[in-house]
Amino acid sequence: MQELKGLILSGGKGTRLRPITHTSAKQLVPVANKPVLFYGIEAMAVAGIREVGIIVAPETGTEIREVVGDGERFGVEITYIDQHAPLGLAHAVLTAEDFLGDSPFVMYLGDNLLRDGIKELVDTFRSEEPDALILLTPVPDPEHYGVAELEDGRVSRLVEKPAQPATDLALVGVYMFTPQVFEAARAIEPSGRGELEITDAIQHLVDSGLRVDPHIVHGWWKDTGQVQDMLEANRLILDDLEERLDGELDEESSIEGRVAIEEGARLERSTVRGPAIIGRGAVIRDAYIGPYTAIGEDVKIDGAELEHSIVLAGSEISELDYRIEASLIGRNVRIGKGPALPKAYRFVVGDNAEIQIL
Repeated sequence: MQELKGLILSGGKGTRLRPITHTSAKQLVPVANKPVLFYGIEAMAVAGIREVGIIVAPETGTEIREVVGDGERFGVEITYIDQHAPLGLAHAVLTAEDFLGDSPFVMYLGDNLLRDGIKELVDTFRSEEPDALILLTPVPDPEHYGVAELEDGRVSRLVEKPAQPATDLALVGVYMFTPQVFEAARAIEPSGRGELEITDAIQHLVDSGLRVDPHIVHGWWKDTGQVQDMLEANRLILDDLEERLDGELDEESSIEGRVAIEEGARLERSTVRGPAIIGRGAVIRDAYIGPYTAIGEDVKIDGAELEHSIVLAGSEISELDYRIEASLIGRNVRIGKGPALPKAYRFVVGDNAEIQIL
């Protein structure tokens, strides 16, 4: 098999992560202080893939280009491919056809995370040379995913979001294809959602007598499309955190468990209980940072407690009576007490936000 190329899908509007995604691409929201998209690019590089195309949308393409760059720091060469409308994964494949040419390729959804990466999977694809290889994992709610049925170790049927799933094997957001998939994508019709579904294209490969191999994922996989998924992905990544202390602690501060404190960060009269990460330039004062929390760059926490949360760069949290938990807090946010009297709530809240007051 000739050299593989990589295709990362980084379009879409990220409506399920609003209001965070009103101002930033969902693939750039950080997990453990690293944009989700970076994990996919790094996985490509580790697997030996050097040419990577990134599908971008008009709304977020400029930001992704600025943050990711040309790929040199990842050890890959990145080409950006504009998809003018979100018309489905198979449409994205066709959009990238000029870039991919006659090369086999890995397609990776840019908001997905795989703990064990894709190196072994790419090696298997190269050595066994099926027409396609798809990743599957058992899920408790297969009706929300593309679902695969197997026969004699091969994929026999795929159904997108079936009302009555025949199996619990959902498609993970990583696929490996030969150029045969282009013909399949051109042969299918848009679904009821008006999109060219990748499940239909893969089914066309199966119906054409081509070989589609499954691989069951045993390590964790996460689609970070919703807030609770981001927090869970953050927890899973932090579980593998390497402890390091490059910042400063005063004599009244302490760390417990696996904690990473980046250069320029400072703790004053504070406790951080890991796994947790404190970003470059952050200041934690008279505070408690609990497990599974990621504090971004230049964040200031003063007189507050947080657990199982993500705080993005430049935000400030101060003087709160109650602990913040299970929260995703965007960039340059200010959270603190207002005037003591009169007692009133004052909010600036984006679309589709959820606020609970106890």
